[in-house]
Amino acid sequence: QVQLVESGGGLVQAGGSLRLSCEASGRTFSSNTMAWFRQTPGKEREFVAAIGSGGTTNYADSVKGRFTISRDNAKNTVYLQMNSLKPEDTAIYYCAGEKRGVLRYAYWGQGTQVTVSS
Repeated sequence: QVQLVESGGGLVQAGGSLRLSCEASGRTFSSNTMAWFRQTPGKEREFVAAIGSGGTTNYADSVKGRFTISRDNAKNTVYLQMNSLKPEDTAIYYCAGEKRGVLRYAYWGQGTQVTVSS
């Protein structure tokens, strides 16, 4: 059974930092693109960042220069370092694995809440 489990969410003041982790189990994702998405109530899930098997990264314009995605294939884990957080970053953050198409992924975690207070 493949599982993606996110952790590291929480409450932080504006300007602060958080580091999200996504640990995969049941199979290895070392040869697959991994990504982070986020969603707020009443809005569609939006892309945040992705990292390819070779380490190539891609970011949404809204987080460029503030967020960094990375991966540790030995631990089957992907990370999202979030700095200079803003209230508009408040959302549930989801990890996704194995890209199948544009913004389509085969596996999803259950999400972790990030709340940024002003």
